Amino acid sequence: MHRMTDEEFETAIAEALDAMPDQFIAALENVAIVWEDEPSAYHLGYDEWDDDTEAFDGELPSDLLGLFDGLSLVERAAGGYDDDIPDVVTIFKGPHERCFSSRAEIVDEIGKTVIHELGHYFGLDEDRLTAMGYE
Repeated sequence: MHRMTDEEFETAIAEALDAMPDQFIAALENVAIVWEDEPSAYHLGYDEWDDDTEAFDGELPSDLLGLFDGLSLVERAAGGYDDDIPDVVTIFKGPHERCFSSRAEIVDEIGKTVIHELGHYFGLDEDRLTAMGYE
């Protein structure tokens, strides 16, 4: 397992965004791209202060690389979008380090994860992203 410093991880995310075509970056509206060490129950839709968390058994996936939390452009167009709170793409550092054995692999997969999660923002579902090579 290769470990990256926080600065290296942030730089890899920034490089992935810099590599995206300008028209895609320009189309991003009210989207925050952040990173966390590990996914939490919150990322999976469970509020740790809510009494209704019986479905959550405390086991978090150790291989969740990223998550899009928000409404896709398709859903926004359907109405009901309140742009006060940004949509969020979260990239998870720990799973990247555990799942890939070298710095080069981690950087490559960060790029794929960023594209995958932003694909959800643009309205692509898991099947389409997988068909495009971004599983």
